[in-house]
Amino acid sequence: MKLVYKGKTKDVFELEDGNYLLKFKDDVTGENGVFDPGANTVGLTIEGVGKAGLRLTKLFFERLKEEEIPIHYIKANIEEGTMKVKPATLFGNGLEVICRYRAVGSFMRRYGMYAKEGQELDAFVEVTLKDDARQDPPITEDALSMLGILSLHEYEVLKSLTKKICGIVKDELLKKDIELYDIKLEFGRVGHDKHIALIDEISGGNMRAYKNGEYIEPLQLEKLMLE
Repeated sequence: MKLVYKGKTKDVFELEDGNYLLKFKDDVTGENGVFDPGANTVGLTIEGVGKAGLRLTKLFFERLKEEEIPIHYIKANIEEGTMKVKPATLFGNGLEVICRYRAVGSFMRRYGMYAKEGQELDAFVEVTLKDDARQDPPITEDALSMLGILSLHEYEVLKSLTKKICGIVKDELLKKDIELYDIKLEFGRVGHDKHIALIDEISGGNMRAYKNGEYIEPLQLEKLMLE
């Protein structure tokens, strides 16, 4: 097993069979000790959040597999805090795709002149570049195409998959009377045909979820979803 990447919230190892192993950590993104799924720095460490994130990720990926949505997930080992996945090629140096159902966080920081805090959004999809030095700037589909990161057709596939996946996650949360405000996904090209597939994770550390108007911490979200 060879370490190929040391990330903020997980490490990536290459396996002898050509697949990869993701090792989940107890670190979450944020600033000044406050959790923020959109932040590009590690803000705090929460004991047990790694395995909690993996449990939730396993739940959602198994659900997406039932819907035959393209994913890189193979299997998870909760005790070891690891997830086996198919190899994937990133778009450029990596993209983050955010789907928003409520106006909060960076959406309000950018569009606060027009938006009201918490107002409903119709599954608004935005793409940002994974670029810590430039604080993950948003990018349009035209710019993505012109810069050779992905084609206009691939962008439409990405957007369509995002809405479908996030709709499923939203519905799963609603079964527990939890409302999804926003969620961050990652995609890559997988397989010999380089089809677009969901990669990385789907956990409390990637989303803002609320119950009865109260924000739910990542660890609490896992407990509520799996109880």
